[in-house]
Amino acid sequence: MARRYWLMKSEPSAYSFADLMKAPRKTDHWDGVRNYLARNRMMEMKKGDRILFYHSGANPPHVAGIAEVAREAYPDHTALDTRSKYHDPKATPENPRWFMVDVRAIEAFASTVPLPDLQANPKLAEMSVVQRGQRASVLPVTPAEYKEVLKMAGSR
Repeated sequence: MARRYWLMKSEPSAYSFADLMKAPRKTDHWDGVRNYLARNRMMEMKKGDRILFYHSGANPPHVAGIAEVAREAYPDHTALDTRSKYHDPKATPENPRWFMVDVRAIEAFASTVPLPDLQANPKLAEMSVVQRGQRASVLPVTPAEYKEVLKMAGSR
């Protein structure tokens, strides 16, 4: 099966790409997703899929780097933790409802790619992140869009 491409959004004040780069083996779990569409997309992810790591709360929002799926979807333990802000009283060990993936940082961009630049690029006119109303924290990206963002970042 061919590698797939994704964009994952994070508020940099909650968890930034720099945080992922500092994690042991540059790998961490992506927990707390509480949107069914994003959850379903995470369940489609395969080990080795590439991720554009997007800082949604930055000014301006931007793509900060590249990561990859290091572990495919598994139950999100925070849904069962009553002390977690992501607790879901309807989740049970038998019916976890929410899932997470592990992601591994590959490369921090020397120059981030701001949302206005993505929006201004005609090659990215159909990219999900530039469309109005795209609130899900996990968005699909085409191979051509992925390559264009890397080109804009001056990456390989």
